[in-house]
Amino acid sequence: MAIPNEKLQQLLQEIEAKAAFSQQQLGIVRSQLATKQREKRMLELSSNELGALPKETPVYDGVGKMFVLTSTEDVKQRQAKEGLAIQAEIENLNKKHNYLETTFKNSREHMEALFKRAG
Repeated sequence: MAIPNEKLQQLLQEIEAKAAFSQQQLGIVRSQLATKQREKRMLELSSNELGALPKETPVYDGVGKMFVLTSTEDVKQRQAKEGLAIQAEIENLNKKHNYLETTFKNSREHMEALFKRAG
């Protein structure tokens, strides 16, 4: 049983739209992943620098436009919490990336199947 041309064209347009949307979202997710990985790397570098300092070294933490004197332990705890949050965000972005890649791949496969079927 053949699919009418109008329905085939409409179905093809829907699949193309979904593929284009997935590809656009993939670009956004990739840039977000790169940003989060940069943040994670900067946090690791600053943690390493902080770990190399003696415990009695005065450390200033940026709060808005001013700096507040804090202990190295407080800064390490804050950085550990930030590190966990960034890692969770990276994991979520990786899941989203995999989902979007699968959606894009499936859309392409459906389009190819429609072309083979129609032509």
